[in-house]
Amino acid sequence: MFESLAAEAPDPLLALIAAYREDPRPDKIDLGVGVYRNANGDTPIMQAVKAAEQTLWQTQTTKAYLGAHGDIEYSAAVRDMVFSDTVDPALIAMMQTPGGTGGLRIAADLYKVTCPEGKIWVGLPTWPNHLPVFSAAGLSIRELPYFDVASQGLQLDAMIDGLREARAGDAVLLHGCCHNPTGADLSLEQWRRIGELLAERELLPIIDMAYYGLGQGLEEDLAGARLLMASMPELIVVSSCSKNFGIYRDRLGSIFAKTRSPEAAAKVHATLGSISRRSYSMPPDHGAAVVRSILHSPDLRRIWREELDAMRDDLNGLRQRLATEGSDLGLEAVGAQFGMFSTLRLSPEQVRTLREAHGVYMAGSGRINIAGLNEETVPLFLQALRAVH
Repeated sequence: MFESLAAEAPDPLLALIAAYREDPRPDKIDLGVGVYRNANGDTPIMQAVKAAEQTLWQTQTTKAYLGAHGDIEYSAAVRDMVFSDTVDPALIAMMQTPGGTGGLRIAADLYKVTCPEGKIWVGLPTWPNHLPVFSAAGLSIRELPYFDVASQGLQLDAMIDGLREARAGDAVLLHGCCHNPTGADLSLEQWRRIGELLAERELLPIIDMAYYGLGQGLEEDLAGARLLMASMPELIVVSSCSKNFGIYRDRLGSIFAKTRSPEAAAKVHATLGSISRRSYSMPPDHGAAVVRSILHSPDLRRIWREELDAMRDDLNGLRQRLATEGSDLGLEAVGAQFGMFSTLRLSPEQVRTLREAHGVYMAGSGRINIAGLNEETVPLFLQALRAVH
């Protein structure tokens, strides 16, 4: 029976990881994998996470199932951090999910059962898993311009013009701070403009966010999304804790749905549980227990914020150095972007030459992980870029 399966093309990122691992060159640079790395090239476990894990090891008394909605106290703690006081909690249905991607799939399934004929509008470029996740859920996808790599500029007017073709009830995927693979964020005024259009056209925002705290500061990074949280009668927020808590392999996320009434929130809550039950049944516990412990402890929360600030300062310092020392390469825009990623003006041929001739590994789109660099490798990276320009 299995012989009839068509051969699947290898995932480009997984192939890139394997190629980097097999490369014997000592000065190779990995800018492809989307994890934070410190100056030593390590992805460390945060001290706040270690402390929370130690407490859990000493005090946790059971490994019984959590239930389809996961750790409710964890979800409530993340809800309060993300939404602050913008929305009455009684209007929000929420559920723990296995990672941000799992949350996106749940959001897609929720939207499909709520609005079977609706479309989801997605600005490009976006993450490689976005379109397949939405397509697998049976959603009709419409693409929009968001960022022009050649000019390194946002295409907000074109995006808004495209959304004028959307019909009431359609969904729009929006990236929270630092989340777009280009590193280009919306300003507060741009968030307002989009919010006005969404309200006018009666569209449903789905905000995907994973990197808040790694841009300008935790509150600053959430400010734009909170404008929509406060103003839109309905929206979906998918949040991941993988990046800003550094717990990638624990696959921890959440989905939040703002509704018009507590009665509607109860219906969404039940629907989320049903979707989870027929998908993966119940989420894992460990990551949620860790983050809940950190957010509930003033001391651990302070330590986590200090570590998050240090990560952000490291990323922004690398960005400024690239922008300054790479000005002859047109990297000034990198200094005005935020988070772990930027997408450079590189052709597939240049990307291939960087990999083959210089040991610099990155996605074929020219997307780089800023955290893959450090003080020693920045000059090597710039030298390699000059060689292919």
